[in-house]
Amino acid sequence: MLEQSAVPAARLTAEVLLAHATHRDRAWLYAHGEDELTERAWIHYGRYLNERLSGKPTQYITHVQEFYGRAFYVNRDVLIPRPETEHLVEAALQFLKAHPNARVLDVGTGSGAIAISVACETAQNVLASDLSQAALAIAERNRRTHNARVAFFAADLLDAVEAASIDLLLSNPPYVPGADAANMQQEVRDWEPHLALFAGDTGFEIYRRLIAGATRVLRPGGRLIMELGYRSLEGVRDMLSPKWSDIKVIADLADLPRVITAALSK
Repeated sequence: MLEQSAVPAARLTAEVLLAHATHRDRAWLYAHGEDELTERAWIHYGRYLNERLSGKPTQYITHVQEFYGRAFYVNRDVLIPRPETEHLVEAALQFLKAHPNARVLDVGTGSGAIAISVACETAQNVLASDLSQAALAIAERNRRTHNARVAFFAADLLDAVEAASIDLLLSNPPYVPGADAANMQQEVRDWEPHLALFAGDTGFEIYRRLIAGATRVLRPGGRLIMELGYRSLEGVRDMLSPKWSDIKVIADLADLPRVITAALSK
């Protein structure tokens, strides 16, 4: 059924949903391949398959997405964390090795995956913000699960942040141009929160506000680390050129520019 509906990774999806329906892991399924499903499990499995066939992402059915070695609760209020965003976490950890007492802020935290990963890997305090109260509720749930030292607050980008108060600013901002909506995967466009996806007509609107705000809230020499959208590298680099130095670009496993880092000139 999943293959006929062109669902990506159909076999894996079938196994993940079956594991969710039986409250077991995939290893257990392989070890008990001859077992009969209970009526309750069949009912749940049928519902999950129908939801997936309707386009609902697997992660919103199971409410789980792995990120940086940890399981995060997700629902339609938050963007599903992508493996590519782990490059941003790696860049943050590299900076914090040299600046262990840095004050860190993750803007547009969503599920809290970035902030919580950084906090858990470094055992230090992290600040994180989002415009969505619903997203902050999910982030707080994940914080409790992982016992992370993260403090969340509601804000529109950097409007509520004091000047020259941050050493490391992290963000995976919305960067999809509104005109690209028609070309997006249907399950992304129809299910994931548009607030976390779309950034105006050009896709640079949030980058522009974020970089302008970063020049105010970062201390001199502070570091800005952002995820890059498709074809956004040159535009973002141009925005950074007047007041920023030590600009570096990190490619993902597909060799696409994924993360940009820059230091606020002293």
